[in-house]
Amino acid sequence: MKKKELLYEGKGKRLFKTADENLLISEFKDDLTAFNAQKKGSEKGKGALNCKISTELFKLLEKNGIKTHLVETISDNEQLVKKVDIIPLEVVVRNIATGSLTKRLNIKDGTVLPFSLLELYFKDDDLGDPLLNDEHCTLLNIASKDELEVLKNEAKKINTILKSFFKDKGLNLVDFKVEFGKDKDGNILLSDEISPDSCRFWDINTNEKLDKDRFREGIGNVKVAYEEVLARILDNN
Repeated sequence: MKKKELLYEGKGKRLFKTADENLLISEFKDDLTAFNAQKKGSEKGKGALNCKISTELFKLLEKNGIKTHLVETISDNEQLVKKVDIIPLEVVVRNIATGSLTKRLNIKDGTVLPFSLLELYFKDDDLGDPLLNDEHCTLLNIASKDELEVLKNEAKKINTILKSFFKDKGLNLVDFKVEFGKDKDGNILLSDEISPDSCRFWDINTNEKLDKDRFREGIGNVKVAYEEVLARILDNN
């Protein structure tokens, strides 16, 4: 499957048309952004790492009943994916308090939450991706009540699957962001990616951060951290 014209370019990926109107090529970029793209950088090889990590995790989720847009990986940094209309919501699940949650609610960083917290954010850079509730979503015609229930249930299932998987790999799944889209038949599919760009991973024993917070906070060794996450995912022991 060959690339045709560029359809869309985001912070972390480019989407290209193909000869099949229902299939796209998703190219993972080496770019790094944080704080709504106010901080920018690049790490050679990061795109390929995210592509491999996301591929492995999407395959894991598919095996556990989560429908995704992934068709196959076609190169080190490219996936063939089903074309979807992205629902403009970032669905965030938090297991441990950190980042914006600690700032908004004055919860101590590193607090293990008594239950997994699910939040919805409006995908709009100009507005700063504001936090929404269900009624906001209905008001803005982002998603119906039934669709919101599907998104929430899928995100909770994903959390259950990935938390257990990463615990066995010596990592705490602190929080993550997922996006969903609708295919030509109206089916809701997990889309975008799941990677250290969209998740927080802390080593269970040391709390070392192995995700994009290394870029956000200027810790460094971003690629090394992503390589460690991939190595643990692929470790069959």
